[in-house]
Amino acid sequence: MAEEVKKRTTYRSRKELKPRLYIGDPMVAVFRTLVRTTINRPNTILYPWEKLIMPDCFRGRPGIRLEKCIECKKCVKICPNQCIQMVPIDHPTLGKVNRPQVYVARCMMCGYCAEVCPTNAMMVTPEFELAAYTRSDLMFDPFKLQYEHKPGYEVHSPMITPSELKAGKTESHDKGDMAIKDTVELDPKKCISCQRCAKTCPVGAITMADTGEVNPKTNKPVKRPVFDNNKCVSCEQCVEVCPKSCLSMKEAM
Repeated sequence: MAEEVKKRTTYRSRKELKPRLYIGDPMVAVFRTLVRTTINRPNTILYPWEKLIMPDCFRGRPGIRLEKCIECKKCVKICPNQCIQMVPIDHPTLGKVNRPQVYVARCMMCGYCAEVCPTNAMMVTPEFELAAYTRSDLMFDPFKLQYEHKPGYEVHSPMITPSELKAGKTESHDKGDMAIKDTVELDPKKCISCQRCAKTCPVGAITMADTGEVNPKTNKPVKRPVFDNNKCVSCEQCVEVCPKSCLSMKEAM
């Protein structure tokens, strides 16, 4: 019995292995594939004449609906590859506005821009064949970025805050839910009533309210910003333009 086991585990010389490895094994593999593809459907397709059917959750290159964009720049901030920037355009109905431009050669098609978009202007498309002869052809300006919308192209990833997760809650929140929305906080001692936050807000969620006080230096009424959290999209543009850093974001964590 021991001698039989020893014979089985003994290595054969390379001269004996060569004909089997280089000729025999490939022929066996080809024959198996021939039988398998003759009986069943082949594993490959005749691309580009045939194309795979993409699943509903497929995330291709970004698309946009220009009329729904509010210039909040959340897509620009969330992009991990920094391939999105806002550019001015002259739209026939919207006029002179700023809209996102995407350098799809650098885009990793993660769909984050569509996920954070508060108005679902940014979306994911089923397009993934983006080959071009020059790099400039891969710079998709807002007009080239447009895509016909269909239900399902928006990204709605349910979210849950770490504090809720730590407390044992399993209920998730959809996009725009007040429970997961960051809010703006004001330090009234630093505010100089410049109104830049109200002028910058893309959704008109900030109004300047009269406090009843009078500035002794200018003899003008003192006004403070009032925030409508239902309209606010937490884009932080008001925080960025505040010259005295009196605004900050309170995270709903």
